[in-house]
Amino acid sequence: MQSFLNKLIPLALTVGTGLSLAQSSMYTVDGGQRAVIFDRISGVKEKSVGEGTHFLMPWLQKPIIFDIRSSPRNIKSDTGSKDLQTVSVTVRVLFRPDVEHLPSIFSKLGLDYDERILPSLGNEVLKSVVAQYDATELITQREVVSKEIRESLMKRAKEFNLLLDDVSITHLSFSQDFTNAIEHKQVAQQEAERSKYIVMKNEQEKKANIIRAEGEAEAAKLIGQAMGNSAAFIELRRIEAYKDITESLSKSKQVTYVPTNGNLLMNLNKQ
Repeated sequence: MQSFLNKLIPLALTVGTGLSLAQSSMYTVDGGQRAVIFDRISGVKEKSVGEGTHFLMPWLQKPIIFDIRSSPRNIKSDTGSKDLQTVSVTVRVLFRPDVEHLPSIFSKLGLDYDERILPSLGNEVLKSVVAQYDATELITQREVVSKEIRESLMKRAKEFNLLLDDVSITHLSFSQDFTNAIEHKQVAQQEAERSKYIVMKNEQEKKANIIRAEGEAEAAKLIGQAMGNSAAFIELRRIEAYKDITESLSKSKQVTYVPTNGNLLMNLNKQ
């Protein structure tokens, strides 16, 4: 029994060592990833390794896993506009490494390449672009500014083998003094529009009064001509006036109509 155990122990050690070596000589690259192989003798291999399970030489070689999917990052910069206004700009970028240049990225920048490159590039491009526009233009021409930032940032990032899928302005603000000035300007414009409306309204009312007065004058002129040319017209006007007076008196409760025959019991049947 003792001899059997003595033979089993070396066998177990051999099998364990073999399994350990087999496990350490294999690595897996998941979907959306690439591997760069670092060799202790020759350095970083020139080609990256795709998805799947691969073999390497234990201890001599080590896989460096890169995520090649697009990742978001916010870049903020406080800069100045063309008219010397303080501007705070934040852009959101979707970035990923260029798969063809992963070994170069690892050799020159390391795994934290985005932390080393994007903040400095973002500040550089934002300061350069924003300085070309006045504060008002940054508000009214936001799409143009965003497009110029996107094109400049993509061009600069490509020099470091970084690909930007999207760049957009998410926040744009100014100093409190400038914001207050804008609010006061808007209030003044609203007051000016209101005053303009009042003036126009008064002008229209004035024109309406003039037209009404001209119409009344023309009517009085025509009436005067008719009165001068026909006595019957004067009689007609007198009858119309009597009719208006009669209608007004008939509606009054304080006026009683007495027939000429003296019968005050009108509309009553005799008993």
